[in-house]
Amino acid sequence: MKPNPLPYDTTIDVRDLCLCLHVQRAARAVARHYDELLRPVGLTNGQFSILMSLNRPEPPQLGSVATLLGLDRTTLTANLKPLERRGLLKVTVDPEDKRGRRISLTAKGRAALIEAMPIWRDAQSQIARRMKLIDVDAFRAALLALS
Repeated sequence: MKPNPLPYDTTIDVRDLCLCLHVQRAARAVARHYDELLRPVGLTNGQFSILMSLNRPEPPQLGSVATLLGLDRTTLTANLKPLERRGLLKVTVDPEDKRGRRISLTAKGRAALIEAMPIWRDAQSQIARRMKLIDVDAFRAALLALS
């Protein structure tokens, strides 16, 4: 009988030590928490992030929003469509580059953000309390270094 080149112990090591696995699991848990709290205002955490990324003096280009959110342009475009259908944002042709698109918050989108902000602050506080043994600012800096 040949020895197993990938023993079960390896699976246990990956389960216990894999940074990618643990970051993904934590990210999903945090996302579910924000989604649950934001549900009453009809937003997911991803939609909140998209809308908040548009809260700027000038409508940003689609590419800059994608970069900020760590998404590819195709994924961002797909995520914009339901928000646009709900009247929370508007996608227009970039007047400086007809091939590009700019995205702007509508009054309805701004109102949704205003309603969501106290909920977001509460979600932030709850997550920070759950991380009581961790320096949250150092953790945030470490996550930014990874991205």
